[in-house]
Amino acid sequence: MKSAYDIVIRPIITEQSMEQADIKKYAFEVAIDANKIEIKKAIEEIFGVKVMKVTTLRMDGKKKRTGRYPEGSRKNWKKAVVRLTEDSKTIEFFEGMV
Repeated sequence: MKSAYDIVIRPIITEQSMEQADIKKYAFEVAIDANKIEIKKAIEEIFGVKVMKVTTLRMDGKKKRTGRYPEGSRKNWKKAVVRLTEDSKTIEFFEGMV
């Protein structure tokens, strides 16, 4: 069985995700084979909050070139946007970023 830290890889810090922190929506990069139930349990275990809703989307890696011939691509990854309940506390990690 995977631990919670194997499922949640890193938080996503962007301008849009910081604006959504006001309404208790947070974005994370998660394991590509994790489902919504596993993501919900992992976030609740790591941060000690109550999760109301989880939405996920798969992000395809961009095509990149480093020279004339060697064309490659970045890795595919999965993004999860987590919505917390109204009575839940906020995630302290995102508070200093705003």
